[in-house]
Amino acid sequence: MKRRLTRLAATLALAALANGAQAALFDDDVARQRIAETNQRLAQVQKQLEDRIAALETKGGGIVEVAREIELLKADIAKLRGQIEVLVHELSEAQKRQRDLYVDLDSRLRRIEAAQAAQAAAPAGTGGPGIAVPGGEAGAAGGTAGGTAMAGGAAPPAGAGGVAGAAGTLAPAGGAPTGASRPVDPAAEQRAYDASLELFKRGDYPGAIAGFNAFVRAFPRGALAPSAQYWIGNAHFARRDYRAAINAQRTLIANYPDSNKVPDALLNIASAQSELGDNAGARRTLEEIVSKHPQSEAAAKAKQRLAGR
Repeated sequence: MKRRLTRLAATLALAALANGAQAALFDDDVARQRIAETNQRLAQVQKQLEDRIAALETKGGGIVEVAREIELLKADIAKLRGQIEVLVHELSEAQKRQRDLYVDLDSRLRRIEAAQAAQAAAPAGTGGPGIAVPGGEAGAAGGTAGGTAMAGGAAPPAGAGGVAGAAGTLAPAGGAPTGASRPVDPAAEQRAYDASLELFKRGDYPGAIAGFNAFVRAFPRGALAPSAQYWIGNAHFARRDYRAAINAQRTLIANYPDSNKVPDALLNIASAQSELGDNAGARRTLEEIVSKHPQSEAAAKAKQRLAGR
């Protein structure tokens, strides 16, 4: 561009000289006027060229600056993506630790409740967890594998999902397990519960669902039955089967309305409703927890969720 400007300036200079030579044929004033006009035109052209060059240089500098900004933004985006991946991993680990801690605490509480129930149900003078059977038959001792003796002396069948030797402890002769005919062995109940809970801990949710279902059928009136029903709903939720989770928790509430697991079941229902997009239903469920179970830990969590909506 500068070369073109130089050439144009030289051309205009030659033209000016030619005009100056012609000026000798005219009056001096006319010649000077034409030279002045030519110089003015040359100055204008030169200024226009300089302005265009300056504009091009400014534009080129702007493009370079934009390119530099784009590269910086790309670097920042890559950095943020890395941070997001780290945070997602840490969140996943934290959720796993929280779930394991909750499962462990729940298991300990269930053991305590089962021990208290066994102590309260133990007949006076037996000195152990022996269980009286209607008709004068003595219950099996707490150390026997397979629970209490069945009517007619038949061996109890093995239950699904780790409830081996426990599902039949409540079955009367010729009928399905009902749990109402006779007391159960707390040790067998605890073993069956722990077996299904272990499946849940390992992430075997179908196995846990099958095991806890068998447990509830075997021990429908046991101290751990509400918790088993709760874990059925929780396992369905973990499998993203939110409707099944809601149904399982509603079964808990209907069958065990006085259980301390009811607030947790309602909280699980609210979570499933939110996942299904039923925000109005989730809000109603959270408000039900706060109004009906104000002193529960679930109520505190429900208040936090309501405040965030």
